Amino acid sequence: MGSVTETKFEVLNDELASKIDKILSENAYDSTKLVGILLDVQDVVPKKYVPMDVAAYVAAKLNIPLTGVYDVITFYASLSEKPRADHVINLCKSIVCKTNNYMDLQKSLEKFLGIKVGEATEDGKFALEYSACFGACDVAPAIKIDQDVYGKLTDEKLIEIINSYR
Repeated sequence: MGSVTETKFEVLNDELASKIDKILSENAYDSTKLVGILLDVQDVVPKKYVPMDVAAYVAAKLNIPLTGVYDVITFYASLSEKPRADHVINLCKSIVCKTNNYMDLQKSLEKFLGIKVGEATEDGKFALEYSACFGACDVAPAIKIDQDVYGKLTDEKLIEIINSYR
């Protein structure tokens, strides 16, 4: 494989490369921060995933093997190597959310979106996934849409929030 500049990219373009460079710079090109870097990178990639060309770009910029980047992507459930929906809804299933009846919230989300956990809506707008705790125990049960956290949800509030992302 040639250098990053010689490689034909499928998703990576100059605008996305600039955003990734900013993320890398903010993290001082420190490969020990790879998980956080990849989470931030995933957020700026359309469809919220880390495609091969982007992973190769990050690996080259951090001077680490591509296999190391892919090991991280495939190990952490919050990272994806496959395209997802425009907005990923993470449903917390920590012990606190479990004791606060997160299943009721899950049922409401599944009914309103017409999908089950692990699926995406037909229009590709939303995906519903389980997540480990994201620190919203004080408002449990909680969801996170992209990077925004919501808790203490009624069905009406949930519908209002989801509709605000359409």
